[in-house]
Amino acid sequence: MVNVIIKIVKTLVAESKKRGIMITFFMNISHLFGIFRGMLFKLLYFKNIKSTIFSLQSNSKIEIFNKNARIQVGKFVFIRKNASLRIDYNGVLTLDNNVFINDNCTINCVNRISIGQNTKIAPNVCINDHDHNYKKNTSDHLIRGEVTIGENVWIGSNVVILRDTHIGDNVVIAAGSVVKGNVPSNTIYLNKREIDTRPIQHDYNRLVKVQG
Repeated sequence: MVNVIIKIVKTLVAESKKRGIMITFFMNISHLFGIFRGMLFKLLYFKNIKSTIFSLQSNSKIEIFNKNARIQVGKFVFIRKNASLRIDYNGVLTLDNNVFINDNCTINCVNRISIGQNTKIAPNVCINDHDHNYKKNTSDHLIRGEVTIGENVWIGSNVVILRDTHIGDNVVIAAGSVVKGNVPSNTIYLNKREIDTRPIQHDYNRLVKVQG
């Protein structure tokens, strides 16, 4: 805990020099409020959440629907606004040190999801370790898998990460990608899209018929 406080003080001093004392003060009021909300959720789910200090900003929430579900949160995890973390059944969600989750992200965990340290997640990202069993070929209405995201990963905006996905270290996931399967370390992952532009052809005969 002493090391955590020392790091906080050093960070505040550095930010004050870079941004100015007044801006740093108001910016960190928001951070303090987020830390307070993180503590409230830790108290609410004291048997399910294992963490030190983390920030959970306004309108973000952690929902745990089973006494066996667990979430492990490392040091200095920062979760911005309107994010939703849902853990059910025997799910275990692990957020390692310095993970950053931006606005409007959704993480749904019923089995295993782990996110490595220093990974940054842009807005509107959705991560799921399961699918709905729409074929109903088993008694379980879910098809369960795992998601593993390595260290120092950058995940762009509007990415969807599906079950049974492993992303290595130092990977960049391009914005708008749908990810499933194995992504090797030290690579850039993107879904290629062909651009096709065509002239608009007005069907004047049909238009006359409809108007007539």
